[in-house]
Amino acid sequence: MSDASTSPFDVIIIGAGISGINTAYRVQTAFPSASYTILEARNGIGGTWDLFRYPGVRSDSDLYTFGFPWRPWVEQKVIASGEAIREYIRESAAITGIDQHIECGHRVVSADWSSEQQAWRLGVDADGQKKVLWGRFVVLSTGYYDYLEALPSSVPGIERFGGEVVHPQFWPEGLDYEGKKVVVIGSGATAVTLLPVLVEKAARVTMLQRSPGYIISVPSVDRSAQWLGRFLPAWLTFSIVRLKYLVMPQLFFKFCRQFPSAARMLMRRGTVEQLPKNVPHDPNFEPKYNPWEQRLCVSPDGDFFKALHTGKADVVTGVIDTVTETGIKMKSGRSLDADIIITATGLKIQVGGGTHISVDSKPVNFTKKFLWHNIMLQDVPNMFTVVGYTNASWTLGADSAALHICRLMKYMETKKITSAVPHMEDPSSVKTVPLLNLSSTYVERGKGAMPKAGDTAPWKPRSTYFGDMWDARFGSLSNGLQFSRVSV
Repeated sequence: MSDASTSPFDVIIIGAGISGINTAYRVQTAFPSASYTILEARNGIGGTWDLFRYPGVRSDSDLYTFGFPWRPWVEQKVIASGEAIREYIRESAAITGIDQHIECGHRVVSADWSSEQQAWRLGVDADGQKKVLWGRFVVLSTGYYDYLEALPSSVPGIERFGGEVVHPQFWPEGLDYEGKKVVVIGSGATAVTLLPVLVEKAARVTMLQRSPGYIISVPSVDRSAQWLGRFLPAWLTFSIVRLKYLVMPQLFFKFCRQFPSAARMLMRRGTVEQLPKNVPHDPNFEPKYNPWEQRLCVSPDGDFFKALHTGKADVVTGVIDTVTETGIKMKSGRSLDADIIITATGLKIQVGGGTHISVDSKPVNFTKKFLWHNIMLQDVPNMFTVVGYTNASWTLGADSAALHICRLMKYMETKKITSAVPHMEDPSSVKTVPLLNLSSTYVERGKGAMPKAGDTAPWKPRSTYFGDMWDARFGSLSNGLQFSRVSV
């Protein structure tokens, strides 16, 4: 470690979003004397919630399960604004002292495992200055998408448009849409979030979709939590309501998968009841897929449907022929005038934050590797990844990952093991299955950028929170792992 001026960190966490902060809490709780740092490429903490600043940005999961289990969410809103979540993350880091371990403006460019040193050598760009850090363990809490580049949108003729083209991931500060005609291209959570907020000031807002998705209205405030709070202490109220949100959405997910026809009928009925008479259900709200084959879009208090009732918002389903200087021409012959076009077409999948990873100077190809218990890459020592859920709050999966990581590190400390590496004796005996169990366009397009999951343990993808937590706390730590003790 000749290029390191100090001793190696015990743990280096990459990313100061909700996964990174949670991992840091679990690490400092399990290992009070351990040295750790969090390297954050951006100039602020919060991850997704520091990056996305488009109007109305909010969670699409309840905050009882999306928030940290060790710091209960106490606000009234179940579906919270991006600003509220960002502040919650910052406060959580501050009151636990985690913020003292965060280095902002530190982008990890490379990570190379040294078998000789039994540690990771990280090349870091610290606001233009090159630094080298060493760590015994590295945790990739970088999320699953590219922060620097959005998913390219294949909109024919978009370069000819004379107005403004905006991607929600890079929303311009101070964008003036008051009195403007706005077309939002997309049918996912971002488009569904934007429409009711934009319609408050814009002259007209059109959500243009090639194919529709499912939209479900949910209360923004949980009345059961308010009622229980009148009789029970806060900690017990939180525990009961959190359990409800752990169980009920999972039961609904199972119902949708087991009884898709009944689920479609239920979703259709709920949608038709909220639509204005001038907005037809078909084809605008009749997806080609079954509920929960893609993530459901959430509409707090039915705000999306209320926006349609204003007469200033509508939904158009069809295929774009071309973009003109003044709007969009559809293959159906219909034209949509626009001053602003918003391309809410999804995220570009990326694992590891774009870090170049190698083992003894030999590059690691993420896409060729299986994930061990969703937390470690095959044949890569002492490096962990944090993968959340696509059919539940991301934080639930992130927390089970953090607990699993700490349990493995504790086992290694007890046995005086210096490295652990997942190894598959016969990769051909394991059938590859999708890591993320969704068919969304951006997920399908990003499959070539993700690690693999298998059809047998310990390579299976995430399934349910309760099963994964059991595995994290009590599952085998030796199945599929090779351990080494090397004196350094």
